[in-house]
Amino acid sequence: MHRLDGKVALVTGAGRRDGLGEAICLRLARAGACIVVTDLGRPGQHLPEGHTGGDAGMAAVVAGIHAAGGEAIAVPLDVRDEGQVIGAVELAVSAYGGLDILVNNAGIGFLISPLVDMAADQWRTVLDVNLTGAFLCTRHAAAQMIRQGRGGRVINIASQAAKSGHRHMAAYTASKHGLVGLTRSAAMELGPHGITVNAVCPNHVTTGLGAVQNEYFARLNGQTVEEYLAAMRERIPMRRVGLPADTAGAVAFLCSDEAAYVTGEAMNVSGGVEMH
Repeated sequence: MHRLDGKVALVTGAGRRDGLGEAICLRLARAGACIVVTDLGRPGQHLPEGHTGGDAGMAAVVAGIHAAGGEAIAVPLDVRDEGQVIGAVELAVSAYGGLDILVNNAGIGFLISPLVDMAADQWRTVLDVNLTGAFLCTRHAAAQMIRQGRGGRVINIASQAAKSGHRHMAAYTASKHGLVGLTRSAAMELGPHGITVNAVCPNHVTTGLGAVQNEYFARLNGQTVEEYLAAMRERIPMRRVGLPADTAGAVAFLCSDEAAYVTGEAMNVSGGVEMH
């Protein structure tokens, strides 16, 4: 286990049970980090209940961390709202004395449609959450890390879609490609301050978000969900889809001292299906 004792981590989009955010929070907490669990907290336009983490979900994630012997608090955070981002960073500092790790996990991947049918406001919602939200969180977390003078870690949860095109997912794919660009530019600027910035690029993970995608593309292909997943497994050299723990393990490594000289990377965690 890569130890993170004394570190403070803020994880966005972490209020849904069995999601990537929860797995990341639990893994970092088991390594010794104090966790600030954040998610939207309430439904909004194009962000219906069931597709976002609410207060109850965040409380459950925090309870799970406490049950495992870790330390965590929760705060609602709309990553599109700069004032709320500033407040979340300030809460981490007031609660735990600083901020060492930011994991930009908040994302929308359920607004799926043919390019010619996607409304402009849907496009903006995806880009605002997946890319602008990561920019705002990185901006203010990095400023706090620079003030502290002890370096830090920024981990962006991108996707296989950060490197390959996917039909009916133009907004999602564009946002994740952009997130890798943000990762690389931020790594260049923040490196002199001892802050590393990396992205993790999972392939398909059947979380709540992944289940929506399974159902959509199975229908599009004229398959059952089981047939769709079986065909997907056949394309993956490891012969299985990703698990939340796979992504969480990569995040833990990138947050650790062992990854101190790794920055600007977009790490595939894809079972070999994505190799560039």
